[in-house]
Parts: sequence; C-alpha cells; structure tokens
Amino acid sequence: MEFIVVIPARYGSSRLPNKVLCDVSGKTMLQRVWEQAEKSNARRIIIATDDERVETVAREFGGEVRMTAIGHQSGSDRINEISGQLLLEDTEIIVNVQGDEPLIPPDIINQVANNLDMNPKAGVATLSIPIVEIDDFLDPNVVKVVVDDESYALFFSRAPIPWPRNFGFSRTKLSQNDLVEGSRHVGLYAYRVNTLRRFVNQKQSKLEKTERLEQLRFMAHGVKIHVERACCDVPHGVDTKEDLLKINKFFRNLSNQFT
Repeated sequence: MEFIVVIPARYGSSRLPNKVLCDVSGKTMLQRVWEQAEKSNARRIIIATDDERVETVAREFGGEVRMTAIGHQSGSDRINEISGQLLLEDTEIIVNVQGDEPLIPPDIINQVANNLDMNPKAGVATLSIPIVEIDDFLDPNVVKVVVDDESYALFFSRAPIPWPRNFGFSRTKLSQNDLVEGSRHVGLYAYRVNTLRRFVNQKQSKLEKTERLEQLRFMAHGVKIHVERACCDVPHGVDTKEDLLKINKFFRNLSNQFT
C-alpha cells in the first residue's frame, strides 16, 4: 500500500503568527514536521504553501515544496490543489500531516494510511487517543470524538462528549473515572483523492461553521470517517506561544540527556 504525505504550511496564523517558521530548538517547526514525516513509509512528502518565505525555507532544508493559491479556507482545500497538480488517481491515498506537529510519531502516519486502506467503506480515516485529564476533556481546543461500534465517527466536537447525564451542567462533579469514554481526536487525516475532490466542492455545513471543524463537512455529506485508536502516544501540537515554549523545553531536556 502506497501513500503520499502533504504538509499544508500556511504562513499566516491568528493565535501564533508565522507559526510554521517558528524556531523549535534550532530548526523551524516546518522542518521538524518534515523530518518526522520522512521517517514514515510515504513514497513522497510534499509541503504545500502559499508564501514564498515558507517556500524558501523548505527548499533550504531539502523539502519538496509546491506553491498553492492564497485563498484556500482549509488544509484540505490546499491538499486538493496539490492532488490536481500531481494528476493523482481517484483511489490514491493522501495523508494530511499538520504543519504544527513537530513531535508527530512516524508510526501513526503509517497507521492512518493503513486504516483507510483496510476500511473500503470509509472515505476518510483518522485517529484518536484516550483522554486522561479532566482539563483536556473540558478544553475547547481539545477536539473530542465519539464513534459507533464499528469505529466510524458519530460526531466531533469541542464540547466535552460524551457527557454523563447525571451531572446536569455541573462540571465540578466530574472525576477521573468519568473519562473512560472520552477520546481526543488526533488531527491527522488520510483521504482518498476522489473523496477530497468532492469535499472541496461542497458547501460548509452549519455544524462545521459552528464548531470550526472541517471534518464535519464530510459527515454532513454522508462520508464515513473511520477512527482508530492511535498505536502510540501522540503529543499535542503547537497552537499558542505557551505550546511553543513547552516544545522547546522538551527539546532542551532531550539535549541535556546526551550532554
């Protein structure tokens, strides 16, 4: 089974300006992500950007980079343009690796591609991990997912789901034992090219606009999303300055272990 990785690398970012070019222990975040993707089984890794500054940096560290239109509303739109540039066949698999995941394990890149390949009813595959901290369960920046008995997504939300009925609206009654069913969505997707092409021509659903989660558009239009438990722990990506500080601290501590 073959697949391609595309890393959407938009220069602009509302919460953390110039995020993909931020320094992560001596390398740009984009290079860190690309190096992790290079360790996967992908036959090709492409950085998709709309900014010449990102293009220049990517070429300097040896990445294959392609320019895309500025007006794309999502990473999926940008990846679809790449699929057109490459003249990919409808059944080919593309893995969307976010440009703000400098610690993404290569094994889960392989896993999500294999997940889609093994589930022909699905148009999209993704991963989840158990939620073990109450703060994560309540955090709107941590996207939750619930699935059916065959591991197909029922819903994705920023809200804490599933919510124990007996608690009403009181969050103070939550305990660690109540997180057994809580799952954090890992923002990693594998698509079939034909599914992606349909997606970009479909209108945003009301739920997508409300939650600001593009995967809800797939579901609104009847596309099945298969969700597998990640085969290993998946660190949080970088969304804020605080996240960036934590990532740099991680690399400093790692470096100190070998000095």
